[in-house]
Amino acid sequence: MNARRQKSSGGKRGGSRPPKSGGQRGAAGGKRGSGRPPSRNNSSRRRPGPGQRGTTPVRPGDSGGTRQDNSLGGEQVEGRQAVRELLLAGTRRTREVVLSGDLDSAPILDDIIDLADEHKVTIRQVARGRFDSMTRTEGAQGVLALAAPLTPVELSDLLVADIDGTKPFLLLLDGITDPGNLGAILRTAECAGVTGVVLPRHRAAHVTPTVAKSAAGAVEHLRMSLVAGLPAAMATMREAGVWTVGLDAGGDRAIHDLPVADEPVALVLGAEGPGLSRLVRARCDTVASIPMQGVLDSLNVSAAAAVACFEIMRHRS
Repeated sequence: MNARRQKSSGGKRGGSRPPKSGGQRGAAGGKRGSGRPPSRNNSSRRRPGPGQRGTTPVRPGDSGGTRQDNSLGGEQVEGRQAVRELLLAGTRRTREVVLSGDLDSAPILDDIIDLADEHKVTIRQVARGRFDSMTRTEGAQGVLALAAPLTPVELSDLLVADIDGTKPFLLLLDGITDPGNLGAILRTAECAGVTGVVLPRHRAAHVTPTVAKSAAGAVEHLRMSLVAGLPAAMATMREAGVWTVGLDAGGDRAIHDLPVADEPVALVLGAEGPGLSRLVRARCDTVASIPMQGVLDSLNVSAAAAVACFEIMRHRS
């Protein structure tokens, strides 16, 4: 695709708690200035603005998704939808958009180029071989962006109702290290109205290029907090009046029969295989399960997250 396209002229709640359950154009390699293009009459495209509310192939540099600092990551975003959403949300600075030089025209690519121009973001077009050497995911769709890292929020900011009165609906992820699963969970969370996500600072995936691509832009709209440990964070939630609900095959009640679903609530998901860790399960106010009818006794963690998040959303709607 030629990146230089021709433009046309034309609260704390009362009540007793339940007992615990047990448990980034020009020639290749070159840059060009980013003058603002003429506006387009396209009512189907959302305008940029503040957007936050709250066994995958692994490429070099994306191994495991864990980080050694206090950043959530997200500095490299790959894939058309993820890059478009990064520019639309406008919640962090995008330094550069890089396009592969062999792309055919497509409406979403037009949107990305126009949005980058509007934000005065440099657009660089490179040869396919050079582009592939820059990517860290499978199937980057000829588009990547370099941006400022995502900024975590304080846990306390997630424990109060939004200005519109929406009660906290949080997602706690216990030891999930697979970046594909994490990205799928974050996409589900954003679609289901989750108001915040809590991740452990250590021994867990954060926002790698694979996570950002799998999440398809959800990381630009979700508030996320990093905590030293989930058990201590859950104790803080208890004090703030947020119910914690673990999801486990051995839960003592079905997720469809959850009396606190319309209260301030945090859904706790464990890693695939080990499930909830012992201390995290012990801190849950209750543990729920997803009823199964087939021969297999469990779901992939991202599929389980989808069932549980939308079930809670149904109760809260």
